[in-house]
Amino acid sequence: MLLCLPYLPKLDFYSNKSSAPTKPTMAASTSPNFSTSLHKNTHKTKFPSSAGKNILHNKVGFSFSAPLSKSISVKSIGTAKYDEVVVDEELDKIRRLQNGSDVRGVALEGEKGRKVDLTPPAVEAISQSFGEWVIKGLEKERGYPVENVRVSLGRDPRITGSKLSVAVFAGLAHAGCMVFDMGLATTPACFMSTILSPFSYDASIMMTASHLPYTRNGLKFFTKRGGLTSTEVEEICDKAARKYANRMAKISTLLSVIPTKVDFMSTYAMHLREIIKERIDHPLYPDTPLQGFKIIVNAGNGSGGFFTWDVLDKLCADTFGSLHLNPDGMFPNHIPNPEDKTAMALTRAAVLENSADLGIVFDTDVDRSGVVDNQGNPINGDKLIALMSAIVLREHPGTTIVTDARTSMALTRFITDRGGHHCLYRVGYRNVIDKGVQLNSDGVETHLMMETSGHGALKENHFLDDGAYMVVKIIIEMVRMKLAGSNEGIGSLIKDLEEPFESVELRINIVSEPRHAKAKGSEAIQTFRNYIEEGRLRGWELDSCGDCWVSEGCLVDTNDDPAPIDAQMYRAKVSNERHGQHGWVHMRQSIHNPNIAVNLQSSVPGGCLSMARAFRDEFLKASGVYTFLDISQVDKFTENGSIA
Repeated sequence: MLLCLPYLPKLDFYSNKSSAPTKPTMAASTSPNFSTSLHKNTHKTKFPSSAGKNILHNKVGFSFSAPLSKSISVKSIGTAKYDEVVVDEELDKIRRLQNGSDVRGVALEGEKGRKVDLTPPAVEAISQSFGEWVIKGLEKERGYPVENVRVSLGRDPRITGSKLSVAVFAGLAHAGCMVFDMGLATTPACFMSTILSPFSYDASIMMTASHLPYTRNGLKFFTKRGGLTSTEVEEICDKAARKYANRMAKISTLLSVIPTKVDFMSTYAMHLREIIKERIDHPLYPDTPLQGFKIIVNAGNGSGGFFTWDVLDKLCADTFGSLHLNPDGMFPNHIPNPEDKTAMALTRAAVLENSADLGIVFDTDVDRSGVVDNQGNPINGDKLIALMSAIVLREHPGTTIVTDARTSMALTRFITDRGGHHCLYRVGYRNVIDKGVQLNSDGVETHLMMETSGHGALKENHFLDDGAYMVVKIIIEMVRMKLAGSNEGIGSLIKDLEEPFESVELRINIVSEPRHAKAKGSEAIQTFRNYIEEGRLRGWELDSCGDCWVSEGCLVDTNDDPAPIDAQMYRAKVSNERHGQHGWVHMRQSIHNPNIAVNLQSSVPGGCLSMARAFRDEFLKASGVYTFLDISQVDKFTENGSIA
């Protein structure tokens, strides 16, 4: 008889003595020595718990003074509700913090060439505008004034989180919201806090900058219907810009409403455990269905450690050998990113060393994940989409699967060979998810939406991109396969997925003032479209997938209710007489930085090089757009066949 012991005493790193459970703490080690592969001997940093009680704190306040050092033009807009003053020069600063459907910026000095722009005054203004937007939406929905609107806040372990949290609470309180502090949390958990009882908040904010450096931070916004769209975030930032401009000269804020600390993560973890138990329905171990399975987790010192302690261990999985579970806002070991080669290599080594059945890699805020199979094969990007497609198509034959337009032609064949339909769409996880929602509302059954970055959402899970839920689906399938007598492992589901022969990504910087960069990028990409439509690039054609009402390079919706376009991008399929259609080129404007990304993929040797040369000579130079673009990386690749 096997004895499952998921709970072990903690180890005091200073005395090397085991200790009894201590009071939960938000403190996280900033030393890389505190992260070890033998996680069962590491200190388990718990998520904060209020044990069902409201915790009282001293009144918290902060004061910022930012005297304007130069003369700027100020114009009055009269006696508006907040007696706002519009400082023209400052308005764009907060608007530039918008990052598609998120807000992101530099929160800590240390980046070369970048100034701190995500300041407490900016965060407070944005949070207040979000709170007002939520209240206005609820009043419109219900048809009467609302009170006691409840908003939660979670955050990843970044070292600027505590300071900026105070600004969020202040902004929400100014908007008239009740505020709830979830402490260390994940992005999916923030959304689920609006769904799961007894919490069921009206809205939630997650403070994170995903896989970006520790100097960055940001905000993600949720209501009960899901994450906000780019258009909605733009509206909120526009209103916040006026508040922000007014407060730049002097701001002093005192929290008159103390946030209530809550332990939502325990409820969220229990929710995931119940899904695993129910769907596996183990004939021998119904309450501990992962007994006998070895699973490695690499949390990258982000928020994902809970999945090991509160999900896997409690279901009796053997997680010995897991990596970097303790939250550390400096991310001392590697970037918490399932696309990061170091993260995947370390996880692969741990899987092989411990003869594990599965390895898991989370990003910082756990809305993305990647896995490693029992043979040590990394599964991310197209492979992860293929794996999830194989699982979903078993459950929902014939369903449509939406991905971004950077996926391979081989992935399309993989999906269609299994009876599915593949819809290629705009890059951006919010775009991909929203397309799935739209297709379902239009009567096209769509159960999976995934981006190559690892963002994946399922219809069954509120269309939420949840890296932990994605892994739950994979674990359930892995156990089912074992119970059915298969020892091949989860990787066997994608053994016939072909890989592209060549794949390259090139970056083109926009040579322009920041305020004009977006317009210049759009000009270059629209010129690219025009050149293809006019036949100036021989054998190049804008891609489309008519079944999903997407045309013009996988960008434009042709249904009755097209979604707004947040960034310009087009995919062109490339053919020639010798090979037929053998590759594609995708040109897109970055919403993060003033540059353009160019992805090329080919199924024949030398295809990327020939496409890159045509792209440079017959488009960039022939059209003249190279005059405001830095194409040095394109030049390097076309001349050397490499950007190394």
